[in-house]
Amino acid sequence: AAGMRASGERVLPAHTCDHPLRGYLMGCHAFTLEETGDYAAAELAGRAGLTYAPDDAWGLHAVAHVHDMRAEPSAGIALIEDHKSAWDGANNFRYHVWWHKALLHLDRGEMDIALDLYDSQIRADKTDDYRDIANATSLLMRLELEGRDVGDRWAELGALAEARIDDGCIVFADLHYQLALAGAGKGQPAQAMAARFARDAKQTGDMAERVADPGITALAGLNAFAEGRYGDAFVQLADARPKMQTIGGSHAQRDVFERMTIDAGLRAGHFDAAEQVLLERLALRAGKEDRFAATRFDQLSRARRIPAQ
Repeated sequence: AAGMRASGERVLPAHTCDHPLRGYLMGCHAFTLEETGDYAAAELAGRAGLTYAPDDAWGLHAVAHVHDMRAEPSAGIALIEDHKSAWDGANNFRYHVWWHKALLHLDRGEMDIALDLYDSQIRADKTDDYRDIANATSLLMRLELEGRDVGDRWAELGALAEARIDDGCIVFADLHYQLALAGAGKGQPAQAMAARFARDAKQTGDMAERVADPGITALAGLNAFAEGRYGDAFVQLADARPKMQTIGGSHAQRDVFERMTIDAGLRAGHFDAAEQVLLERLALRAGKEDRFAATRFDQLSRARRIPAQ
């Protein structure tokens, strides 16, 4: 993220106010500001960029990220709805914007709306692009973590993921395939994915390094979570956390793994360690407590009041 930010900042001076591409560059810059934690500057840059390029879906999406990270769901929803012309006609990127909108509704506790957006927009077209699969799997997992039954929606994603277990594209995609395999109850393909990770980790190059660390540990943690071995899941996912940014994706996209780590810790009774992850997540999100954090801090408080048997 820091490298992306630096590359944008190098060329910004050449894109003056009368440059036809200034708005689009500001949208890119806004995203890098958000990913490096400068949320106020990111919102300013993104909204300014939209005045130059009202059709810039990426710039709008960058500001939506800011509202997600600062726990401002209503502002994020309004932004997306008020600038629909910027993104509704886009390629499959529009599914990602719908995904952001669903996350914002989820943060308001509006699970029915989030699930309706899944059916009517996010998976309206049964695409097999890994980014579309990532949108879908992470939303279903978030809903399940909140106790919502998602029915048979995992089946479609599990079939797509099973066909992609040997892709080896990026670890980010592979971990989302694992979510789909687990959700669909596909144990053998999940084992095949783990075996492929073990093989790939022995190769050379940047991708092999990412598979070896944090990929193998994170994959094992997701498998353990799916099997209800929450103590193992917490240890493995927590071990993978320091390097998870290297797998790709944004803070918002990787947050599904943060949530699973925290919930694994709570379910396993590792309250102090789970609280530490919660606090670190809160710090990353400008100290703003979203619905997920509020409910988990409440769970911690209630669990600690229960006397030991």
